[in-house]
Amino acid sequence: MNQAALIVLGVFAATASSFYGILVVPQAQIGRLDQTKIEETGSYYPAVRPGEAQAGAEVYRANGCVECHTQQVKMKGNGTDFERGWGRRRTIAQDYLLDNPVQLGTVRLGPDLANIGSRQTNAVYHLQHLYNARLTMPGSTMPQYPYLFTKRALAAGEKASEGALPSNTEPGFEVVPRPEALALVAYLRSLNSEAPLYSAPFPLVPTNSTAAAAAPSAK
Repeated sequence: MNQAALIVLGVFAATASSFYGILVVPQAQIGRLDQTKIEETGSYYPAVRPGEAQAGAEVYRANGCVECHTQQVKMKGNGTDFERGWGRRRTIAQDYLLDNPVQLGTVRLGPDLANIGSRQTNAVYHLQHLYNARLTMPGSTMPQYPYLFTKRALAAGEKASEGALPSNTEPGFEVVPRPEALALVAYLRSLNSEAPLYSAPFPLVPTNSTAAAAAPSAK
């Protein structure tokens, strides 16, 4: 066999092994994943998002939220995600099973949102944060999204209509969230990966007796 044939065979072998390792093996591992039944609640994880939350995922994508926020809690010992309260366990592939596309993110200019639905359940908070993040988090660098709302000046003594944001949002004006804003908030509130899974259980919290046994004895 001449040198050219050996080179071609080597290139083919390298390409085939790379393809197998990068595509075939992950597909074999992840492609068989299915929803897991949580015995404590009888529900399945991950849960199917309701229609409004599904529409909100598209609003999230369209506004580039993934450019500044991640949805991935790192494993303990690899960062401070647990200490910050961003999650009680590490994120695994199954968490994204029903997401298309997966909006994992790569940069954290803002906090991780993998569990924002369990950390912050107040819809009004989310709406005000979208309209002007400085209202809920002074000093925030998050941009405002006024086009997701309808703003109207109020006449003297006139009250804002039902569904409008609190008066401190924009004094003297009525600020009403558009359907896109409500859908985005529904999506954010659906982000909750707190279910304990066999492959990603909650880390054990040491008891007082365990901590005492582990502490060095005084001499």
